[in-house]
Amino acid sequence: MAGAPTVSLPELRSLLASGQARLIDVRSREEVAAGTIPGALNIPVSELESALQMEPAAFQALYSAEKPKREDENLIFFCQVGKRGSQATQLARGLGYTGARNYAGAYREWLEKDG
Repeated sequence: MAGAPTVSLPELRSLLASGQARLIDVRSREEVAAGTIPGALNIPVSELESALQMEPAAFQALYSAEKPKREDENLIFFCQVGKRGSQATQLARGLGYTGARNYAGAYREWLEKDG
């Protein structure tokens, strides 16, 4: 499989500012407790496959958020440095989430540029 489609920091900022991005942090809960990108939903990569296959009500109950839809255009995954975000994007695309993309700069870049 080719590399996962990506989004750059300027594009991510624009999508977030316009409310057009659904951001999912796939780092561990411990990593997220130290900080994340505002508005991101935490689904550790180890849980992602089962989470994306849940019934919407079960997803809502577990994550206190609406389940992403397969047709969502800007479903953006990120981690600390990019590897898990890429894995998550490929997994989501394999499950039919065609708008899934990886923020390749990841939380590290966000912290350096915005934190």
